[in-house]
Amino acid sequence: MPSELEKAMESLIMVFHRYASKDSKNGTLSRRELRDLMENELSGFLKSQKDPAAVDKIMKDLDTNGDGQVDFEEFVSLVVGLSIACEQCYKMQLSTGGKKH
Repeated sequence: MPSELEKAMESLIMVFHRYASKDSKNGTLSRRELRDLMENELSGFLKSQKDPAAVDKIMKDLDTNGDGQVDFEEFVSLVVGLSIACEQCYKMQLSTGGKKH
C-alpha cells in the first residue's frame, strides 16, 4: 500500500499530465493549459494574485529553457515554491497557537 507521500507524488504527476495532454504536445503545458490547471487546481492562489497577468508572469518564470512550454520539471518548481510558502504560513499559525492573523 502506497504511503501518504507516495500518493501525493502520484497525484501531482497525474494532475500535471491531465492538463498537459490537452493539446498535441503531450508532456508539456502550454500557457492555456497552465492557466486551466491553475484556475482549477490552484484557484485560491490565483485569486490572491492582484495582477491579471499573473499566469503570464508565472509561465515566463517557469519556462526556464524558453521553449514556450512548461515541462514536468519546470512545473515542479512552482509546486515547490508554493509548498514552501504554505509551510511558512503553517509554522506561523502554529507559533500563534492556531489563531488566524
